[in-house]
Amino acid sequence: MTVRRFPFRLPAIVWELETRPLRVPLIEPFVIATGRMETTDAIEVALTIQQGGERYTGLGECATLPPVTHESPDEIRASIGALSLGGEAPPNAPDALADRLSSLGPVARAGVETAWLDAIARAQGESLAELLRKELAPGQELAFVHESDVTLPIASAEHMGELARGWTARGFRSLKIKVGRALADDVAAIEAIVRAAPTARLRLDANAALTASEALTLLDRARSIGASIELFEQPCRTEDLAGMAEVVARGAVPVVADESCKTLEDVDRLVEARAATGVNLKLVKNGGPLASFAIGQRARACGLTIMAGAMVETRLGLSAMLHVVSALGGVEHVDLDTALLLADDPYVGGYEEALPRLTLRAAAGLGVERRP
Repeated sequence: MTVRRFPFRLPAIVWELETRPLRVPLIEPFVIATGRMETTDAIEVALTIQQGGERYTGLGECATLPPVTHESPDEIRASIGALSLGGEAPPNAPDALADRLSSLGPVARAGVETAWLDAIARAQGESLAELLRKELAPGQELAFVHESDVTLPIASAEHMGELARGWTARGFRSLKIKVGRALADDVAAIEAIVRAAPTARLRLDANAALTASEALTLLDRARSIGASIELFEQPCRTEDLAGMAEVVARGAVPVVADESCKTLEDVDRLVEARAATGVNLKLVKNGGPLASFAIGQRARACGLTIMAGAMVETRLGLSAMLHVVSALGGVEHVDLDTALLLADDPYVGGYEEALPRLTLRAAAGLGVERRP
């Protein structure tokens, strides 16, 4: 794994690095073609730095969603604990930390890197978006207001129609529909959603469960019942770039790569294979805010659109991605809704909700705190 050097040169002692379980029940099961979740199974990272006589604590979320992610919470805590950080002042703190983080998997790295950047931004008295813009994209206009879609997990057609009606009544104009089961079930769900929310734009997400032929058949059936398909996310298996390219060529719909786009090299492979028109950024998939930002910049330079997404994350993880989105100057598609699917959220701050719009708050770092 290539070690990404941190661009920030703020001298600071890594005073303490702690982890704790982050389990939050969902309002209802989150079901996708390849898995099911009823409670988040994440790890919170708290990293405290000392600059001068002051200490600043940053937070990060290591969100898991098997089988999309491949690190268990126990593995994440063990790998972070093995870093043995705390009470030390490396000669060059940012680079020394980058060297150590190269041993972590992407989920663990994302949590620690987010907490580190949050702490640095707090110490500098500026938002993470401002810090990223200043260091990585000077002159880039920040974007603070973003319109999100909302996700409808796999369920009965009737229930998915009820969810669509409820969410559109709350202002959502784009609905992300999880598909990838039997064709008849997917079509029945889309038909129920179209009846319940006829003006909604639908974003289909198969989570790599379909062949190109199955994806194209689903598109044809969906259009025949009046569905307005905005995009198709990851219709085919992660490694099936030929299948993805076939959907791009024949589907007459934007195709967004998610599971197929984890690294900068993946962007290049997708472009060469003409296997996507856009990519989905996710912190724990890419390995942290710096990698997500770099992948976003590469994708944009290659003429691809950008979606910003998450696993099933709390306000903490969603806020971190919103700062990346803002530093990129905004993206074409925002899918940062999962805090709305939780029965509770242990955090406050980060952003304001005026659904479907999310507006970053003016605060240092991520602007997120543990709920009192």
